[in-house]
Amino acid sequence: MFVIREVLHCRPGKVRQMIEKFRVLSDGLEGIGQPPLRLLTDVAGDPFWTLVAEATVERIEDFFAAEQKLMANEEIRNRMAGYHDLVESGRREILRIEG
Repeated sequence: MFVIREVLHCRPGKVRQMIEKFRVLSDGLEGIGQPPLRLLTDVAGDPFWTLVAEATVERIEDFFAAEQKLMANEEIRNRMAGYHDLVESGRREILRIEG
């Protein structure tokens, strides 16, 4: 079992818009039978305006297969359009659940 996190450092004041875009992805995941994303925001941190989108999957391949299905959906692609303009930087973390 794996936890995959997209850690995004948003431009000032843009976290709320990014959350709405990731809710679209979360709803899309549920639509294809996957668990929804956990969406977390910083309360106090360095840097501010951080969003973490967390997915849990049995196999890493499951994450990438779901990602491909979502990006093949034109409505989701349209609703995600422009998300790069909301982000300063980001990274992906892939962690194995050990216990």
